[in-house]
Formats: sequence, structure tokens, C-alpha cells
Amino acid sequence: MVPLFVLIPFFSIIILNLFPKKLMQHLSFVWLGFLSLAQVYLVAARPVWFWDTKLELWNLLFSFRYSVDVITLVMLLCIGIVVFISLLASRAMISDVHQRVNFKNLLLVSLIGMNATVLVTDVFSLYVFIEITAVSSYIMIAMNKDRLGLEGAFKYLILSAIATVMMLVAISLLLLLTGNTSFEAVGAGLAGAGNSLFVRVSIGLFLCGLFIKSGLVPFHGWLPDAYSAAPAPASILLAGIVTKVSGVYVLMRLAISVFGLTPSVQALLMFIGAVSIIIGAVAALTQTDFKRMLAYSSISQIGYIILGVGCGTKLALIGAVFHLFNHAIFKSLLFVNAASVEKELGTTDMDKMGGLTQRMPVTGITSVIGLLSTAGIPPLSGFWSKFIIIIALWQAGNFGYAAFALLASIITLAYFLSMQRKVFFGKLRSGLENIKESSMGLIVSQAVLAIITLVVGLIFPLVISWR
Repeated sequence: MVPLFVLIPFFSIIILNLFPKKLMQHLSFVWLGFLSLAQVYLVAARPVWFWDTKLELWNLLFSFRYSVDVITLVMLLCIGIVVFISLLASRAMISDVHQRVNFKNLLLVSLIGMNATVLVTDVFSLYVFIEITAVSSYIMIAMNKDRLGLEGAFKYLILSAIATVMMLVAISLLLLLTGNTSFEAVGAGLAGAGNSLFVRVSIGLFLCGLFIKSGLVPFHGWLPDAYSAAPAPASILLAGIVTKVSGVYVLMRLAISVFGLTPSVQALLMFIGAVSIIIGAVAALTQTDFKRMLAYSSISQIGYIILGVGCGTKLALIGAVFHLFNHAIFKSLLFVNAASVEKELGTTDMDKMGGLTQRMPVTGITSVIGLLSTAGIPPLSGFWSKFIIIIALWQAGNFGYAAFALLASIITLAYFLSMQRKVFFGKLRSGLENIKESSMGLIVSQAVLAIITLVVGLIFPLVISWR
């Protein structure tokens, strides 16, 4: 039954578009909401009947090799949550009927690409579904057809094309080496080939392509423009899950299951992670645009995940996966906060804001929860994942990286407190007296994500004690 995660969204696109557009926008909203929540339920409840049932017809018609493990389940859970939140935001932020229909179609395409990416077990299928996700992302970013949106989409397209060439060349080299593209065959072939130049080039090209897809320094040029220029629902989807699935997850999966965490791969990942943490954090300090600051913050937080993967110990990998989940939640929350502010004020320029908590209390309070979790303040969920990564680094003897990761959290707290002061704290700025709280869809989204952040943070120590 696992292939239904790909099959149902695919046929949904075909069937829903048979209806008139005005009817389709309502049907697609209900159906997409059901699909995303059903995905969350199936992962969270993990009913045995679903995971153990095979689709014989599917296996006859298609060759779809897949596997499900803990990391896969975490990613499917994140995808379901963020797609649902993005759907709610689209209801509040997109008023044009045609744009609503187009966005929901793109959301379904993205759902197909992301679900398949985390399920497949061969490198070529992985590449195909990464590109399916990327194509829907280009269109989402440019959906408003404004200058900034087209510019952001163009930068993403160009750099993504470079990443595509790198990955295709790497896949070709791996196919020449192993005669197969399955994870198992490629992993065995690389292990048998040793540390030859051929192996180093293929792994290096693939990793560089994934660094671009992840928005890691020094390949991060597209990310701030894409995140800040995209329509609010697309920003939530991109920052919340797309970059993590098509870049971070794939990098984690291949490094662990295929390439192997050799000393050279570990050193590269830890260096790139550390540089991304500091450059993303320092760049965020200088921003005056709400969404652009959150974009640079994403670069920094993704750096923590890569640092954990590079460390390579069991505890570090647990921390990396946990922080990936937490980042999907609290970064989606902060982008929903930005969407609420943008909807009411018509701008994301923080210099034109101030004291908004007085008029938008839910947005103001939930943004505090999001920023504190991002900065790693206890007892919120972000604290525990960062704490695990830092402890793992220390235990592995990477004392410098551990201290570096700890100090970077102080910078994170600094730029988020600056954002909070400019946007939500203090006296209400003149001319904003008529501002009101955002629409119900955005309020519900903020509440759900804030509750997840709080609950996960509070129950995590109990889970550890119980285990």
C-alpha cells in the first residue's frame, strides 16, 4: 500500500481537473486537506494493515523499488503537516480562482515528488523525483508574475540546472562503476572500488549538487531570493519541507546508506555545515525584510543538520533527524507569521512595523514560540535537537565544532529578538491602528504549529526517561 503515497496524488490531479474551476477549487481544497491529514495519521498511528499490504497490480505495471524506515516516516510526517499548513495559507492568501486552482495542482505535483523522493531506493529514480519537486517549485515562486518572483525563480532554475548536470554526471559515473543504480548495488560498488579518483569525483559531484539543492553555503545564492519573493503559501512550502526533502534528506540518505561516512565525507559535511551556520546567522542579522531574514535563518539551521550528519555517530544522526523535523515545524510557523503580517500590512519590510502584538496577539505570541525554538531555548523542541547534536559533537571529540554550534545559537537569538522588537514589541506604529488579527486559516495554522513545538519539547524528556 505504500505506493499509494504517490499513486493517489497523481490520479487526483487528473480527476480534479475534470471539474469546472470554481467547483474544482473547493473540491481540491477538501481533498488535499484529507490527503495530507491522512498521511499524517498513517505515519503517526502506523497501522500495520497499511504498511504490510502489497499492491500486486502496481508491482505488475510499474517497477517502483521503495523502503520505509524511521527517517522515511519522519519525512512523510513532515510532508503531510507542511502541505496541510500551506494549503490553509493558500485559502487565506490567494483570492483569484485561477491562481487557487493552479496552486493546488502544483501542491499535488510537489506532494508526488516529495513522497516518492523519500521512498525510492535507487539513485536515478531519486533524481527524477527531485526534479519533479523542483519544477513545481519554480512555478510556485513565479506564480504572481512580478519582477522579484520571476527573478527568484530564474536564479533557482539556473543553479538547480547546474545541480542537475552534476547529479546526472555523477549517476552516469556510478552506473559505469556498478552497472546498477540501486542504493545497495551502488554502495557495494563504491565499497569495492576503494578511494579511487573515479569514486571521489562521482561522490563529490553528487554532494555538490545536493549542496545547491539544500541552499548550503557557498551554493546558497538562490535561496533568500526564492523564499522572500515567492507567494506566502509557496514560501511556507519551500522553507518548511521542499528544500529539506530535495536537498537535506537526500544528502543524509546517500551519505548514510550509499556513499558511507568516510573521514573525507565527514570532514566536508562538518565544514560546510559549520560555515553555513555562521554565514546564515550573520547575514540574518543584517536583514530588514521579514521573509528574507527567515530565509538566511534557514541556511543557518540546515547547517546544524548537516553538522550532525557529518559527525556520523548514532546520537548525532538522531539529533540531525530530530532537528530536521523541528526545523520543518518552527520554520513553517515563522513563515506563517510572516504571511499573516504581509496579509494585513501589505509588506514584509520590518522598518515599517512595530507593536503588532497589540493588534495581532496570536501572531505575536506564536512568533515568540517559533523564535525561541529556533534559538534552542528550553523547553521547546528546538532546544533538544540542538542539545543532542552538540553533545554528540562533544562526545566524538569535535570540541571546536560543539563550541561553535553553541555560540551560533546566541547569534540566532540575537537576530530573532531584533525581529521581535521591530515587528511585534513596543509601541504600536502610527498608521497601524486599524490592523487586525489574520484570517482563521492562518490563525489555525499558527496554533497547530506552535502546539506541536511546545508539546514535542515538553514530552521529549519523558520519552527519553521512558526509554
